[in-house]
Amino acid sequence: MDTRRTHRRTRTGGTRFRATLLTAALLATACSAGGASTSAGSPAAKAAGATEAATATLTPLPKATPAELSPYYEQKLGWRDCGVPGFQCATMKAPLDYAKPADGDVRLAVARKKATGPGKRLGSLLVNPGGPGGSAIGYLQQYAGIGYPAKVRAQYDMVAVDPRGVARSEPVECLDGREMDAYTRTDVTPDDAGETDELVDAYKEFAEGCGADAPKLLRHVSTVEAARDMDVLRAVLGDEKLTYVGASYGTFLGATYAGLFPDRTGRLVLDGAMDPSLPARRLNLEQTEGFETAFQSFAKDCVKQPDCPLGDKDTTPDQVGKNLKSFFGDLDAKPLPAGDADGRKLTESLATTGVIAAMYDEGAWQQLRESLTSAIKEKDGAGLLILSDSYYEREADGGYSNLMFANAAVNCLDLPAAFSSPDEVRDALPDFEKASPVFGEGLAWSSLNCAYWPVKPTGEPHRIEAAGATPIVVVGTTRDPATPYRWAEALSDQLTSGHLLTYEGDGHTAYGRGSSCIDSAINTYLLTGTAPEDGKRCS
Repeated sequence: MDTRRTHRRTRTGGTRFRATLLTAALLATACSAGGASTSAGSPAAKAAGATEAATATLTPLPKATPAELSPYYEQKLGWRDCGVPGFQCATMKAPLDYAKPADGDVRLAVARKKATGPGKRLGSLLVNPGGPGGSAIGYLQQYAGIGYPAKVRAQYDMVAVDPRGVARSEPVECLDGREMDAYTRTDVTPDDAGETDELVDAYKEFAEGCGADAPKLLRHVSTVEAARDMDVLRAVLGDEKLTYVGASYGTFLGATYAGLFPDRTGRLVLDGAMDPSLPARRLNLEQTEGFETAFQSFAKDCVKQPDCPLGDKDTTPDQVGKNLKSFFGDLDAKPLPAGDADGRKLTESLATTGVIAAMYDEGAWQQLRESLTSAIKEKDGAGLLILSDSYYEREADGGYSNLMFANAAVNCLDLPAAFSSPDEVRDALPDFEKASPVFGEGLAWSSLNCAYWPVKPTGEPHRIEAAGATPIVVVGTTRDPATPYRWAEALSDQLTSGHLLTYEGDGHTAYGRGSSCIDSAINTYLLTGTAPEDGKRCS
């Protein structure tokens, strides 16, 4: 599953960051380490015979800091100007391998915006937008540091660290721009053996590129290691406990911190929660259901609008899905021109990614309708290509951020691969297509990428209880496409001190998306430590 960055730039071209969890991002990744629900799971998961939720629990680390790690915990950061007004930057060292700190360091980029006042300074508020692979520093500078509520920014130093292998922190690189262009347009719904071989070759080339770029680092970009880095940063910043807001994959990172360091866990907000106890295949399958839920919501809205290109008021959501699937089939046979400077055309895979991109935020539905209208009626694929490019973080010059590279690197290390061969994917196709007639086939094949990863996984599914931690707020959105609501229910049940806060609505994550009920509950918690009543629901 591709638990994508959260609160990143909206796909409608705005500057507001938004939470995004990137599941099996069509050729990008398999599921990020999430967990199993304490419930029996979804009907599709049961039908698939997927491995049940893990029973093993993440074990806390010893309370005392090992002597060999003291130099890291006692380091002083040299703050400097970031080039962005109001922000400071620094570089922090962490051991590449916590089991062997003498083997070398990894250098991590850190940024902050100091508390603006008035009011008592409450310490540091660390933020992470998800991914894995989203730049926390980019999120801080473009959204959290200027867009979080003024009262929160007044009393907290707003802080971010790009996790190891991400953005400014020794980024993993796998393919150049032209190679990524070829990768993203690879057909992820192969019709025959030849197309299957092409897809497998694409996964292998991607994996080989990552392995050649960072053979040592690739073994040490796990979520557990990133969580340990956050504890070093907490100490370096002078905070007794960690205060943190994480979205999407950032919830898994925050929950992992709580599981490792429950006594150092302060006020944690986990928005768009993941469930760390599920194996990758079940995560991907349940996320596929999540995208179908979001699409059904879009379909119901689309047919009410005068510009819906997929049907009218008498068209059922299922028929809307069939119409979209038919359009994808047309693109598979004949890609559309898109007016692209590099000569790219809109393929089935790029169009599907563009549609999935718009599922993260109902604010993008109008843009999606307009883009589909241009493609279906005017044979112009530019709009959907723009949506797809924003999802992959393709720049105007043809380059890409390292989002997708880091995403795969973390995902493939955190959990054993969802599938080990094309035959396993074929066997699972009926379950994925049942979970989502529109997206199931592509998301199933996209879950194959970790099978060819050059580094063996170091993580396994596990429960996180964090016994002894202060109240932790877990936020779930009922029609979240990327982190299904049941994952929030599951994580809040696992956490000994979990408090579930529910947003009844569409889109990925809830904080800062327009619900005064959600925002008020979270702001009160961050500023006073008073968690919302467990089970509180907002709209």
